[in-house]
Amino acid sequence: MSGVGPVEPGEDTRARDTPRPRPRRPLARRYDRHRRTVLASTAALVVLAGGGYLYASRPKPPPAPPPPYPSQAVDLAYVSPVAGSPGAPAGGFRFAVLLSVRSGPPVTLTRLAQPYDGLSVTSSPAAPFQTKSHSSRKIVVTLRVTECEKAPRNPGLPFLDVTLRNARAIQAHSFILGTRYAQDLSQALEVACSNDSG
Repeated sequence: MSGVGPVEPGEDTRARDTPRPRPRRPLARRYDRHRRTVLASTAALVVLAGGGYLYASRPKPPPAPPPPYPSQAVDLAYVSPVAGSPGAPAGGFRFAVLLSVRSGPPVTLTRLAQPYDGLSVTSSPAAPFQTKSHSSRKIVVTLRVTECEKAPRNPGLPFLDVTLRNARAIQAHSFILGTRYAQDLSQALEVACSNDSG
């Protein structure tokens, strides 16, 4: 066989019957017309779903630690007696303390008291007042003898009770102000009560 042209079936062979194409349904025809749009939309949805999953499953940063309790962030230190202050009551002892806030949010001193029945206490500034973080505030405390019988004669380790509040908690705490405060308080009480009895 030689020549140019279409291949023809040989002897005793028949061409296979090729099936006629079936008519396509409307949905298939529409898909054929919009194939690129459908594929691009499907790819965009897959990318968005994957990105959303990755965003939702990303590791969360650890929460910030809570601020310290107010008693852990505050120091209260005895400074000295305040002598000759105008307005000092008779039978009273006036002294200065230093309230320092080392860290955390501002701390509010809501109450200042002492444990002895025979004494009353006032402060300047009067409670409540706030002290900012990393700062100090001088407080002048006045103890006044109300009943000598109930006042301590020789307090060993006297303390001040304070109620502190910050963003985390409200705490009542007792601060021991040291031996110098104990000696000065003891002397003041002795003078006040010896004048009272005389």
